[in-house]
Amino acid sequence: MIWDHRNECMPREEIGQLQLERLQSTLNRLHRNVAFYKKRFDRLKITPDEIQTIQDLAQFPLTAKEDLRESYPYGMFALPLREVVRIHSSSGVTGKPTVTGYTRNDLHHWSQLTARVLTAGGVSKDDVVQITFKYGLFTGAFGLHYGAELIGASVIPMSTGNTRKQALIMQDYKTTALVSTPSYALLLARYMEKEGINPQSLSLKRGLFGAEPCPESMRREIEERLFINATDNYGVSEVMGPGVSAECEHKNGLHLYEDHFIPEIIDPQTLKVLSPGAEGELVLTTLTKEAFPLVRYRTRDITSLDYSPCPCGRTLVRMKKVLGRSDDIIVIKGVKVFPSQVESILLEVEGVEPRYQILVEQVEGADSLELKVEVNERVFSDEIKNLQNISAQIERKLREIVGVSAKVKLVAPESLQPVGGKPVKVIDRRKK
Repeated sequence: MIWDHRNECMPREEIGQLQLERLQSTLNRLHRNVAFYKKRFDRLKITPDEIQTIQDLAQFPLTAKEDLRESYPYGMFALPLREVVRIHSSSGVTGKPTVTGYTRNDLHHWSQLTARVLTAGGVSKDDVVQITFKYGLFTGAFGLHYGAELIGASVIPMSTGNTRKQALIMQDYKTTALVSTPSYALLLARYMEKEGINPQSLSLKRGLFGAEPCPESMRREIEERLFINATDNYGVSEVMGPGVSAECEHKNGLHLYEDHFIPEIIDPQTLKVLSPGAEGELVLTTLTKEAFPLVRYRTRDITSLDYSPCPCGRTLVRMKKVLGRSDDIIVIKGVKVFPSQVESILLEVEGVEPRYQILVEQVEGADSLELKVEVNERVFSDEIKNLQNISAQIERKLREIVGVSAKVKLVAPESLQPVGGKPVKVIDRRKK
C-alpha cells in the first residue's frame, strides 16, 4: 500500500527539481533568520544564491548536535516563538537537551510522513494501533499517533512500560498493529510465553519498529514468536522524529522521503561526500521544516543509499538498515567494534535479553572491555555454573567473530533500562 502516490512515486528528475527549489528557499530563510547559519555562511563567503545544483550543497558546512546544544534553547529557530505550536526535546542525559520546534505546517507534514510509514507497514483505517513509545518530549509517540489518526486507524496511546497491562490491552482491545522498539516487542513475546498467552490467539498482525537498530536475526525472532509481519522505520529527533524513512512490503531497504529531506553519505573521518552505494554516515538537510530547518545535519548513523528501482513502485532512494553509529565505533587495540556486531552475537545466545552496555577503560595502560548483558528471569535465578557457561559462550563468540577479548557480566532483567531517553550502549572512559 502507498499513502501518497504523487510524491512517493515521482519520477527521479522531478524529485531532483523539487529538492533544488525547496533547498534554495530553505537556505535563503536560514541565512535571513538564523544567526548561527548566517555567521557560518558569511565566514566561508558563500551565499544561498550559489546553489545551482544539489551537488553544490556539499559547499555548505555540516551541522552537529553540539551546535544545537550551544544554541539552546531557541537559537536555531527560524521563526518567532509565537508561530511555534509544538516543542519537543531530547532527554539531555549526556548534556544539554536539543530543542526542536514545529509550526502548524510542520505538524501537518509530520502527520503525512508518518502516515506514509504506517501505510508502508500495512496499516489501514481498519487497524487498531497500540503505541508503546513514551509520550512526552520524545518525538516518537506523538509523530506516529497523528499519522495513524490521519489514516483513520483506531489508536491506543498506551505509552511505555507495564508489560502485563500492555499484553492485557492487546488481548481485550483486539490490537492489530504494535508500534514499539524491536527489543520491547521481544520482551512482550517472552512475557506472553512465560504467562502462557498464545500470540496466535491475539488479533495482532503487524509490528512497526523504530528508535533502535533491528538486525534481521531480531526481526525473524519477533515475527516467529509473535506471528506478525515486522517492518523497520527510521527517524531523527532533531530533523523531524519518525517519518524520515520506512520499509515497504519488500523489505529491501527503507524508502527515504526525498521530497522533504536531502540525504548524503559522508566519510565520518574525512567528512567528504561518498558516491552512491558507499557505506558511511548519513547526513540530512530538511526541505520543508519551517520552525527548525537544518542544513547537512550529521545523524551519526552508518548506512548506505540505493537508487535502484524497488518493485513496490516507489521511486524514492532506499537507505540500508542502520549498521551502527559513527560516534559508537570503538577501537580496541586496532580492531573496530560496532555495537551492531555485539547485538548479533547476543541474539544467538539463549536466555539473553537484547539489552547490553559496553564499558571501555584503560587498566595499567591497556584497553579493557567489559560487556554487561541482561538475561531473562529464568536464567538469572539459575545456578551459577549455568551463568558462567553463558558468559563464557559470549566471550568466545566475541573473540572468534569480532576479534576482541571482553569480560562479560550478566545482570538482572531490565536493570539496564534507562529512566528517560535512549539507552547508553557505549561508555568509553579512556583518556582521549
